[in-house]
Amino acid sequence: MRALYDDVASAAAAVARLMAQPVTPSMLEFMDGDCVRLAREVGGADIPAAGALLMIEADGEATMLDAAVAALTAAAQGPGCLEVTSAPDEAAREKLWAARKALSPALRTLAPGKINEDVVVPVSRIPDLVAAVRATAEAQALPIVCFGHAGNGNLHVNILYDPADADQAARADIALEAVFDAVIALDGQVSGEHGIGLAKRELLARALSPPAMALMRAIKAQFDPDGILNPGKVLPPVVAAAPSKKTENSGGYFCATPDINEGIGGP
Repeated sequence: MRALYDDVASAAAAVARLMAQPVTPSMLEFMDGDCVRLAREVGGADIPAAGALLMIEADGEATMLDAAVAALTAAAQGPGCLEVTSAPDEAAREKLWAARKALSPALRTLAPGKINEDVVVPVSRIPDLVAAVRATAEAQALPIVCFGHAGNGNLHVNILYDPADADQAARADIALEAVFDAVIALDGQVSGEHGIGLAKRELLARALSPPAMALMRAIKAQFDPDGILNPGKVLPPVVAAAPSKKTENSGGYFCATPDINEGIGGP
């Protein structure tokens, strides 16, 4: 199914409705207005102009599928919804998916540089995240394009700028920090899909509580006591304190997940 909306706020609210009801979609993708235009103009998708779009899939037993589609259609409809339609055939479905998968490279037509982050928040907070991203784009006077796997709260936030322009580059860095601040404030995580690695290592302590960090370090120490598995990744090093007569601080441990900061990921 394809649901079109007046604006991103309406689509974000629909995501929360879709995931809060008993019949949840097997796939739910979000595209803002810029992505809709790119999917149409660059990807060749047959999509009317809209402020935002949701791609929705349902699967299950054939006898239950019509009821599932009806429930999802009802949840998708609401304030700001322009239309909800079903793909007439497999070819139409594949063409829409192809346009979605072409979005990441198509963003190069808007700006020569981009910062792509795979942030994630609780699904009920997606409207708040979209609002925060829009406010950041306005504050820094930079286009920020969002699309992604809205069904699990994971959105790709793409900050677009010209790396050769020092002022734009500085504003892009400020925008990135503002996005991370918003995600953490919404009880989210700075990576929902591509990993922490080195680039986001120092952010992890801001996003996780001290007990959670201590537990992760303890698990790492149990399985990699010598710190030889992908050293330096994920967990920031422990800042050593002056040892007392009764205690002695141990060194930091690191986790093995590599950092990947590019790409679309699976549905």
